[in-house]
Amino acid sequence: MPAPSDPPARTGGDRCPGAVRLHPADDGALARVRLPGGLLTNRQAEALARLSDELGDGHLDLTSRGNVQLRGLPEACGGELGSRLHEAGLLPSERHDRVRNVAASPLCGLDGPAPADVQAWSRALDQLLCANPDITKLSGRFLFGLDDGRGDIAALAPDVTLIATDDGHALLSYAATGSCLRIPAAHAPRAAVLAAEWFLDERRRTGSTAWRIAELPAGQRPRLDVLGQRLTAEGIAAEPAQSAPQPGVPTAPGLVPGPGGRTALSVTAPLGRLSTGQWRQLYETAIAGTGELRVTPWRGVVVPGLPADAAPARLAALAEAGLVTSADSAWHRAGACAGRPGCAKSLADVRADAAACLARSAPGQPLPVYWSGCERRCGRPGGGRWVDVLATGDGYRIAIRDNTTETARVTVPAADLAGAVATARTTTR
Repeated sequence: MPAPSDPPARTGGDRCPGAVRLHPADDGALARVRLPGGLLTNRQAEALARLSDELGDGHLDLTSRGNVQLRGLPEACGGELGSRLHEAGLLPSERHDRVRNVAASPLCGLDGPAPADVQAWSRALDQLLCANPDITKLSGRFLFGLDDGRGDIAALAPDVTLIATDDGHALLSYAATGSCLRIPAAHAPRAAVLAAEWFLDERRRTGSTAWRIAELPAGQRPRLDVLGQRLTAEGIAAEPAQSAPQPGVPTAPGLVPGPGGRTALSVTAPLGRLSTGQWRQLYETAIAGTGELRVTPWRGVVVPGLPADAAPARLAALAEAGLVTSADSAWHRAGACAGRPGCAKSLADVRADAAACLARSAPGQPLPVYWSGCERRCGRPGGGRWVDVLATGDGYRIAIRDNTTETARVTVPAADLAGAVATARTTTR
């Protein structure tokens, strides 16, 4: 079948929420706190919990970019929220707040040696973004992806993608597709910024209103050969390379054994949402490790560096608290938008319907699934095949989608959802 929808024609301004530019919702204002590379110290995580309890609804939502959202906020709290986030080191520049979308391989260095430290890349890239006044013209949806070579972040097709290689270099591409440029790894963060600037230049030249690379017609996409010339002029050696490696798989929940007798814990938030109690248990667990958390683009959290002998009990405690700790769980790779009553556009309480469906589902279902309350499909998965469960006002329409096609469409009432979703999730063709 043809593509279910064409890239959107952008006719208005970018309304993507930020930490101080709040988005009005039916359950109060919403703030999105960018976490470049998904990196948080336990003290920063504690600050987010306090903000949610004191200003919000007592929950934290994890996004498909590895960021955190606070909901149920008073409309006039932007000043206080921004000030407290700045004090916690979570808002280094208000002007650059919404362009700090940086995803990085969350297991980098935790399950063995990596070709490059992409977490260090993300910190350096964030500093460069915040020091660049022109980069604020990027949309709040433009994504930088830093992949340590395993292909997990490349699978998200970030607008600017950097993939570390074993020879001290990195592959730079747009949307992780087609040809690449081979550059020294030491220059990777600066090259990412130059690639984003080249996108902005091309958008201005063509008069495009696109927010993302994939929204540009093929003839208007920035040419890598010209980007290579610009990089070389800036002192970054760049040469054409073969296509990037095949996309990899997301981080799965469970124990992640690593070097030096240390083990990381990987968990997922049920439907992407955690109570502050569950969140506190995570950052208190982090104190026994490196004292940091890594929020993943798959609505999960990695807790690095726990002693190997203590890790299983710590993981069991997180499972007892209601987090997803096994890839065999039906809740693994299952997500949902906010739905009713928080979103006025939603046609159903999708979280309640999704929870009821998953509670009746068998474990070990291979395809991801995402419930959406309307055609906008906010927060839907990026890259790969997934089961789309869309509220219609008279039940749900279920289909298997990827970036270009939609198949196996069927509409069922909410009461029959569990069986239909299970059938779709186990479809292999």
